This record gives sequence, structure tokens and C-alpha cells, in this order.
Amino acid sequence: MSAPAATRASAHPLDPLTVAELGAIVAAVRADGRVGSGARFWGATLDEQHTRSGEPGRRARIVVLDPDAHRAFEVEVELGDPAAAVRWHPLDPRNPGMTSEEARAAVAACRADPTFRAVLAARGITDMSLVMVDPESIGGFEPPEYIGRRLTWGSVWLKTSPEDNHYARPVQGVVPIIDMERMTVLRVEDHGTTPPASESGDFSAAAHAPRPGLMPLDIIQPQGPSFTVRGSEVRWQNWAFRVGFTHREGLVLHELTFAGRPVVRRAAINEMYVPYFDTSATQYRKNFFDWGEYGGGPLTNSLELGCDCLGVIHYFDAAVLGGDGRPRVIPNAICMHEEDDGILWKHHDGRRGVTEVRRSRTLIVSSFVTVANYDYGFYWSLHQDGAIDLEIKMTGILSATGIDDDENPPYARKVGPNVAVTNHQHYFSVRLDMAVDGPRNRLAEVFAEPEPDAALDPYGNACRTGVRYVRQERDGGLTSDPARSLHWRVESADRVNRMGEPTAYRLFVDSTARLPVRPDSVCARRAPFVGKQLWATAYDPARRYVGGEYPNQAEPGSDGVQVWQRENRSLDGAELVLWATVGSHHFPRPEDWPVMPVARARLRLEPDGFFDRNPALDVPPPSHCHTTTEHCH
Repeated sequence: MSAPAATRASAHPLDPLTVAELGAIVAAVRADGRVGSGARFWGATLDEQHTRSGEPGRRARIVVLDPDAHRAFEVEVELGDPAAAVRWHPLDPRNPGMTSEEARAAVAACRADPTFRAVLAARGITDMSLVMVDPESIGGFEPPEYIGRRLTWGSVWLKTSPEDNHYARPVQGVVPIIDMERMTVLRVEDHGTTPPASESGDFSAAAHAPRPGLMPLDIIQPQGPSFTVRGSEVRWQNWAFRVGFTHREGLVLHELTFAGRPVVRRAAINEMYVPYFDTSATQYRKNFFDWGEYGGGPLTNSLELGCDCLGVIHYFDAAVLGGDGRPRVIPNAICMHEEDDGILWKHHDGRRGVTEVRRSRTLIVSSFVTVANYDYGFYWSLHQDGAIDLEIKMTGILSATGIDDDENPPYARKVGPNVAVTNHQHYFSVRLDMAVDGPRNRLAEVFAEPEPDAALDPYGNACRTGVRYVRQERDGGLTSDPARSLHWRVESADRVNRMGEPTAYRLFVDSTARLPVRPDSVCARRAPFVGKQLWATAYDPARRYVGGEYPNQAEPGSDGVQVWQRENRSLDGAELVLWATVGSHHFPRPEDWPVMPVARARLRLEPDGFFDRNPALDVPPPSHCHTTTEHCH
């Protein structure tokens, strides 16, 4: 099943922008005459606050660059008939992210540049069709002689044939610096020759004999799935929500409710930051805001039944805008399906010989995004007991560096002949606009603590549930502590359960990392948000992205959640926005090469007094299970 909503007229104010709307937005900007014929575009996004305010019609924001005039704007466009550009906000032309079209133009500039060709020819490389360049964001490392220019730098790779995996052969020591407006190579750094990798990185099925003995595994639902879909609205097992999509964040979930009660107003991967920890000439600049500098929407994959998704699948298409201003559809951009998830709850009464068991079913909404070498899968799982899980799957190809024959790199791990991979991290900021039983919520930090009063604890085994409320934004940068079972609770400021407690949901950030670098480093200054596992702010429509609106070549630390905290707004009975930092420290290993098996990172939301008792008591037993025996597992 597939939903071609990306091509039809919008049916709900929160539906993603369609191809027709994207085309109308670009036409409105061009018709204004404020930018030249060489204008480039970095995405258009629905103005959700306009929708939320209840004003009629739909509004969008689009980023346009005019490289010939060294200008850029964020433009507000009213989606009427016709669309009209109504407000133009000037931007620093260095700050919008890079599009795939710009990246391809930068690669062409490198291949045509005489100095770049000469540096490669000195290494015996003359066929430019086999030379690959990944234009990389340069934030924090702009050469002082080029201050004020929109820049990128290139990591260089070599294929041995047109079908080869080029990421297996880094061309170490060659670094082009490119002017992204003029599409000219400003200089080519040459840090010396390193022997090329001698081993193939081919991981295609044709290159490897198949492992025997794998029998078919079919997933069937003869009566169809348990969910229903109407446009972008989904209903399943007491859950209702809307599927959204944006240029920067990709997959978004809106208005999640359980049994008609609001839980989360909006959930999305808001930013991804990937710092590398190496001083080598082709590695030290590597630190990327993958969403803020590239955009997750246009890099979203088309998913395929039997490969990416199994079972009875419902697909959602997505419309995205190219850097040339042309809209296109990503077919099957979002996959939705049900999975068996083992035991939901169970008890065996040995005295009576009776077992009650229920199997768990989950609804999974997922997408996959490829950012150059890495591939990231984002899996939102809704459970029958009201819980929500996010699992992030990291796979693809490691970003390698070339090394000498006898080199033992201190900040990287050898994974093959003349190839090593630098220690690095992946940080995912998950934005959760909470709405637990309504818009007014408060946040508590919950932890285990021993009873401090010995008179109350004669046996020395008493443990209290410690609770600390986070009342103001200045206290809203929070750190996890698994040793104290620390987690966070989002409480309703207006509703209580039958025990008289506020109805609530708890948040666990299961996967964390700490930035292992000096505070004065570029990556520490560029992405202060990774220093905490959770940030809490009061909702503000102007504060959309945890690392700042436009991080590309921005002054490190000049915008983002750590700046907003200084306003110190109240979080008590506020519209809470949580920014959870899911982190993964990647120690490379040979088994990750030449393609990496999936590594996982997770967070979890679960009801905590939101219900008066187990909300999954009404889940029916498996039809093939006899509750008077123990044969169901």
C-alpha cells in the first residue's frame, strides 16, 4: 500500500507540503524579482506555528540563495491562489545548508581545476571520472584568508572501476578548498603521499558466495493490518497520530494521542552532530551538523518491500525541493508496519496450573536517510501499553583515512591494508513537544536515593524515590546517571489519576555519550547541546532547532538551546519542549569494514501514572494459545 499524498492537494493543515505547493512557492519567490536567474534553494518547510495559531490557509518558509549577489533570504510564502512571497528575511549567505546540486557542482569544479588535477597526477591518478569528492561542511575551520566566503572542503576518494566502492580508497593528503558561490577551487592542500589501499571494498552480493542454509521467513497477515490510514492520519490500538515530513528533519510525527488523550504534540529527529577526533590533515576538520548543514529530507531513501520493510506495509511518499528549485517525489519515503514484539504481559499460577499470557504487537513508522557514506534508520515504535520507543540504526560505510604501511595511528583503528577509521561520535537531538493530558506540563528529575535518616532505616535497606522539579530554563540542562536509575517525568499540570498523583509520562535516554575533547575545541564550541542528555525549554515558535537556525559557518555557539536557556523562562505549567540527546561513541572495529553491521541507539517514553492501571488488560490472548498450559512463549 502506498499513499501518494506528496502529489495531491493537502487535506489537513499539518500535512507535508506537496509537489504542487513546492512549485508554487518557488514560482512566488522568482516572481518577486529580488533574486537573479541563478538563484539556488535550500528547502521549503511548512510554517507549523501559522497552522497552530488557527489562522486560515497555509504558510511556508523557503530559503533562497543568490550567489551572484552574495545574498540569501528566508522567505515567508502564503499558499493562496496564487502563492505570494510576503516577507523576506535576510540571511548570512554562508549559513544555509548545502544541497546535492551544489555538491555535484563543487565536484565538477574540482575535476576541472588544473591544480587539483596536477596534485592527483603526481600520485599517478589521471582519470578524473574515477575520482570522487565529498564536499564537507567547514564550520569552525574557515581559512582566515577566505573569511566571508561560502566555503566547503573536499575529502577525496578513488575508484578502480565505475562500479567500485570508492569509500574503500581514500586519497590521503589531498584537500581542495572550494568557493561555493563561484564554484571555483581556491586552493589545494597537499600533505604528502600515502600508499593507496590495495584491498577491494566490494560488498555486493556478486562478490561473495552466499551463506547456505537460510530458509525463507515469511510474515503474513491474511486479514490485513490492524491500522487504518486516512490521508496522513493513522489509527491503531488506541493510538492516533499524523505522519509529517520536513526538509530538515525528514520524518515527523504529529498529535500523538492514546485513547483520545494527548501525549506528544510533535516528535522528530531535530539535529544530528558527528564529530571526529583526529589530527590528521584529512580528518581534523570533520564535524558535521548533518541536518542543519545538509538536510535529512532530500537525503531520505525510497524503501523497498522485502528489503527495508517486511510484512503488510503502508508507504507514505514525500515531496522535497531540489537546490535548483525543482520539486520531486521520494516514493515510499516512510514505511509503516506491525511487528510481533514478544511477550506483553504474563503470569503462570502454579497452584491452579493456569497461565495468562498476551503477546505484544508494535506499530513501527520508519525512514532511512543516507548522508554520504553513512546510512541512518529511524524507527518510531508505538506499543499497546501506551509506550513509545525510538530506535536509531546506524550502518553504511565508515569514513576512512589512508595510512602508511607501518603506521599505527593513535586516534584511529586499522580496518584494512593502508586504511584506518578515526574514533568519532554520533549525536541525535530528538525534539519532543510534550502534551501529557494537555498543553500545560511540568518536568521532574526522578532518581533512587538511600534513606538519609538512620532512625527511619533500622535495617539499612530503605530506598526513596527522589524527585527534583525543574522549574526554570536555567536549570533545564540535565545529565543522565544510570547508577541512580535517573530518568525524567513529564507531568500534567492539570490532571491527576485515581491515586491523586499528576498523570505523567517518563523519559529514558538509554544511549548516551560524553564529548571526550577539550572545551576550547571547535566541536565542543559548535555543539554545546551534546554536553547534556536532556534540555528543557518553554515552547517558542522561533526556536526550532537545537543547534541554531543555520549552523553552517556560523560563529560557534552563537545560537541554540544553550543560548535560549539564558532567558530563564518558567517551565512550571508550560508548553514543554524536550531536546533529548541520544549519543553513540563509535570505536571502529575491523568487523565494521567494508560495510558496517547495524549499531543501535535508543530512547523510550512510557506512561507513569498516566493510567490508573495496566492499559493493556484488554489485549486479547493469542488465538492459538491455550491459557491452561505453558506452551505459549
